[in-house]
Amino acid sequence: MSPLPSGPLTGSAALVAATRKLAQAGVPDPGRDARRLFSYAIGVDPGRLTLVLPEPVDGERLSKFEALVERRCAREPVSHLTGSRAFYGRRFKVTRDVLDPRPETEALIEAALSEPFGHVLDLGVGSGCILLTLLAEMPDARGVGVDISEAACAVARENAIALGLSDRAHVTVSDWASRVEGLFDLVVSNPPYIARDEMAGLAPELRDWEPEGALTDGADGLSCYRAILDGAAAVLAPGGRLIMELGAGQAEAVGSLAVARDFAPIALIPDLDGRDRVIVLGLPQSGF
Repeated sequence: MSPLPSGPLTGSAALVAATRKLAQAGVPDPGRDARRLFSYAIGVDPGRLTLVLPEPVDGERLSKFEALVERRCAREPVSHLTGSRAFYGRRFKVTRDVLDPRPETEALIEAALSEPFGHVLDLGVGSGCILLTLLAEMPDARGVGVDISEAACAVARENAIALGLSDRAHVTVSDWASRVEGLFDLVVSNPPYIARDEMAGLAPELRDWEPEGALTDGADGLSCYRAILDGAAAVLAPGGRLIMELGAGQAEAVGSLAVARDFAPIALIPDLDGRDRVIVLGLPQSGF
């Protein structure tokens, strides 16, 4: 791989060289990532980047950009390099202890917001992007987020503080609903749904950099759904909804697991690619 040119460079020249290097490393959409990293390195809003590209880049900022490009060539996710990721119009802190929030999960947000709720439980809170987005969009609601990882809980708490939601969001360690008390009219989860034998085929950004325990159950990809369904009935209020994100091709299997545990399927919601992404469930006593 050719190194980035040394010496004084304009922003445009630095971007061209970085894009070429990222492409040689097999990074998807190298031009986009080069711009995001350059914007971060020089401290300029992405929307203003075009205005500064003709100008020379000072040595310190160029060195920072070059270091970021090297790390991205090793397939470290951009969110880890910049420390944050945008999700549903807000920015969330991201570390190696939590999953990188993804646009596909916004389908779960839309499903949850389609009806009012007052008390929401997020099982496997991670960065807090689901719980905190729902609370931000529903100002009268309050919520609880749980995760088996204390490190993930710490990230979620930081995001709650940053978004001004710490007074309405309680984040604590729990193995799914095992330590949860009270009833919730909305329970949400984006559980680890990748089967163990699928892990090798994941993109390096996922397989090598994100927490394995948040990606896979180490089994058939369905064991976390079983655990959630087993525990959710005890914390779901009458008339409440259980909404979960699905992996590819899992809709029928998860639906069958739910029905076997007396949940009633309400809806399957596709993502932008037309794949069943979210399942909405209720309990018989909820009237569905």
